[in-house]
Amino acid sequence: MTSLTRRPLPMASTGCACCAPATPDATPGSGSPAPAAPAPSRTYRVDGMTCGHCAGRVTDAITALEGVTDVHVELVPGGTSAVVVSGSAAPQAVQAAVEQAGYTTAQTR
Repeated sequence: MTSLTRRPLPMASTGCACCAPATPDATPGSGSPAPAAPAPSRTYRVDGMTCGHCAGRVTDAITALEGVTDVHVELVPGGTSAVVVSGSAAPQAVQAAVEQAGYTTAQTR
């Protein structure tokens, strides 16, 4: 039987962004930048999408708009899908982009 020396994993010694221990000097006012506020988002109901290709067309159309920071599609093939759009794009512009891509939409919240 051999004795193994366990070495810490490289990330465990320095920490990574998601699990590193908080540093005591990262308090507000200590010179650390404040975390950015999340971009506002709106959810739209979109009818007519049936597959990933449809979702991709809608995502591409909306992403091309000025002010859009993220698009997330919850595809319901053959039903009403939810499309969450983050950023400052006007709801009318998002709806127009969806309709130009060949689908119908209504803002829900």
